[in-house]
Amino acid sequence: MADYDFDMGILGGGSAGLTVAAGSARLGAKTLLIEKEDKLGGDCLHFGCVPSKTLIHTAHLYHLMKKTEEFGLPPVELRPVDFRDVARRIQSVIQVIQKHDSEERFCGLGAKVEFGNPVFRDEHTIDLEGKSLSARNWVIATGSSAAIPPVPGLAQTHYLTNRDLYSFDRLPASMIILGAGPIAAEMAQAFNRLGTRVSVIQRSSQILSNEDKDMADGVMEVLKGEGVKIYLNTAILSAKDLGTEREVVIQTKGGDPIFLKAETILVALGRVANLKDLNLEGIGIPYDPKGLKLDARLRTDHKHIYGAGDVTGTYQFTHAAGYEGSIVVSNAVFHLPRKADYTYLPWCTYTHPELASIGVNEKRAKAAGIEYDLWVEEFKDNDRSLTEGEPVGKIKMLLDKKGKTIGVQILGPRAGDLVSEWVAALNGGVKPMTLAAAVHPYPTLGEINRKVAGTYLSSRIFSERMKKGLRFFFNLRGRACGPM
Repeated sequence: MADYDFDMGILGGGSAGLTVAAGSARLGAKTLLIEKEDKLGGDCLHFGCVPSKTLIHTAHLYHLMKKTEEFGLPPVELRPVDFRDVARRIQSVIQVIQKHDSEERFCGLGAKVEFGNPVFRDEHTIDLEGKSLSARNWVIATGSSAAIPPVPGLAQTHYLTNRDLYSFDRLPASMIILGAGPIAAEMAQAFNRLGTRVSVIQRSSQILSNEDKDMADGVMEVLKGEGVKIYLNTAILSAKDLGTEREVVIQTKGGDPIFLKAETILVALGRVANLKDLNLEGIGIPYDPKGLKLDARLRTDHKHIYGAGDVTGTYQFTHAAGYEGSIVVSNAVFHLPRKADYTYLPWCTYTHPELASIGVNEKRAKAAGIEYDLWVEEFKDNDRSLTEGEPVGKIKMLLDKKGKTIGVQILGPRAGDLVSEWVAALNGGVKPMTLAAAVHPYPTLGEINRKVAGTYLSSRIFSERMKKGLRFFFNLRGRACGPM
């Protein structure tokens, strides 16, 4: 057997890489973790989930302070936001979490951490800043970066990506956002609430294009109601740097060109996998801008080289990356033939209200030719939602023709937390009737989960067929009030 420096080598210190490193090291595999940045944690910790959700919460608090009179409180006189204070708050949160993702912690677990830019020399060996390191197994978990569209003039125009949003020395007066996916929608609302004039440019006919249109439209109407300008079905013709301002020229179908100007441009038009500089071509590993070509066990053409995280080209979420990391550990360390299964992978867009989903939505069901029954409950009918002044939104439950829940979407307050009950229910095979019979505390937002399941149950219990049967067997006499 060949003698390698390490049992497990990992490229990338984000969620996927850290999961593999912690799991393999704790199981006794000699583990090497390589990160190109100067700190572990990846995009999520430094430029994604953590800073964005901190910013979103700060913006939400500022937004609520403007609405005190709606809650019977005296008005509050607010000063403009000093973004330096916001940035300091964001960095303080990052620093707390960074301790969990530190080199010292992973060294304590038994994993060696190196920093630099690795390049594959052969299928078992990488060159790292002049050093040669080999491993029996490798995991490529190098993450992704913002995709930059080939818009004429954009390369010569100063623009921002998610890496640039959390360290301003002042709040931008205005912002044009290219794209209307989750990052774009979240940042549009957050910066608008803090005082930035925001315009969103979307090429298709709806924002959040992977979601059902009615749910995405619900988010869009809230954003528009708060002052965000949204342009749908729009082509981006060009961009230009005017010095203190940036200009973006757009055109809607059949319309004249529209000239938009703003202090800054945020590019949020999808992601591209960080794979170009690894010399994957030299060792015969195929990939495209979306990611690696992998089998169900997350293996490349070289069965000892795996992919996890954004480089898989599937779901670009931190929790998906962690899940994929666990799949790699099962296959590479335990040698169990475990396949990735995304059937009940949940996700959430953290606008306000939030939009969370698990399983199949209507758009995907129709595309796949799946017949389904739809059950809906509105948050305006949830007592806790009304007490908190959060009446916008609804829950949609999709059942197949056998009565099995195949998907749930929630647009509403704390939808990301509410969908967790469905994570347990769907993965555990819990039937809607069981959920409907479970007692939930009152008043809570979580009652909406029980209610939508209960509405389905009621349609079966209180059917005409059931009433006829009860009248026959127990001599029930029917209505006591109103027309018979």
